[in-house]
Amino acid sequence: MKKGIRKAAGSVVFLAGLCALLIFVSYLFLPKNNMAEFGMDEVTANGILGEKENSIDVLVVGDSESYSAISPMEMWAQQGFTSYVCGTSGQYLYLSDTFLKRAFEKQQPKVVILETDAIYRDVTFGGSFMNRLENLFSVFRYHNRWKSIGPGELFSSVEYTWTDDYKGYSYNAAVDAGKNEEHMNPTDHVAEIKELNEEYVAGMAQFCKDNGAVFLLVSTPSTVNWNYERHNGVQQLADKYGIPYIDLNLMKEEVPIDWTTDTRDKGDHLNHSGAVKVSAWLGKYLKEQYSLPDHRNDSAYAKWNEALDRYKKAVGQA
Repeated sequence: MKKGIRKAAGSVVFLAGLCALLIFVSYLFLPKNNMAEFGMDEVTANGILGEKENSIDVLVVGDSESYSAISPMEMWAQQGFTSYVCGTSGQYLYLSDTFLKRAFEKQQPKVVILETDAIYRDVTFGGSFMNRLENLFSVFRYHNRWKSIGPGELFSSVEYTWTDDYKGYSYNAAVDAGKNEEHMNPTDHVAEIKELNEEYVAGMAQFCKDNGAVFLLVSTPSTVNWNYERHNGVQQLADKYGIPYIDLNLMKEEVPIDWTTDTRDKGDHLNHSGAVKVSAWLGKYLKEQYSLPDHRNDSAYAKWNEALDRYKKAVGQA
């Protein structure tokens, strides 16, 4: 029996030592600033880390549909509330969850939007497990940094200073016309949402509720990625968990997308003119529905007006 106790104690000591080592090495490898030259991944999405504490009213997570369709600067210009898009290409829901929780370490947004295309990107147990491991021990996410870490970085403190003038939006004015064909033909068929994906959505909804934020599902216009079967699947999911859901694919009068002019890749993603239309309606809706504040004349938000000036010079008029 004593031998068994000693063996168990030895295992505990070994695991504790391993965890301590991983924590130490993870700090060494962790980017000490949120810029590419410091080794930060997904720099644009992680630009939110450089925003002033408790300054973001609306957080958006999702895949490339999110950062192609929603422009925080358009909503700032018209409505005066702040928002940031933590969207990344091919984003899995476990990454959406990571960006959500990372944002809440410094921000307290009133509304969180999940763009729904990510709900149909199947999450695997292996991918989910690896993401959790990377969140616990950043050395697994940034292990390749050993080639570029400078001596001055190793023990320096973490200070995130950079943010994106476009607040996560990806400006693209290219036009690659699609067809103005009906892609939302009514049907009773339902596109299945995998169990692990559902668990992530439910978990994010509960996290937002626990932290005083509204969790909102939004389907942005896409003839390639969206259809009525997927709409039905998300609507069922939303009803099951009491999550508000907006499908802009069904709102042709409110958001009049012209697929011959408002897409950069034949209906897969919106271009800038399409994003302006989405952001105009969405900004007005969010402002009215959730009584979001107007910060445009608040000196504490002067940098947003400065960013807007640079944004306008870059994008011009859609």
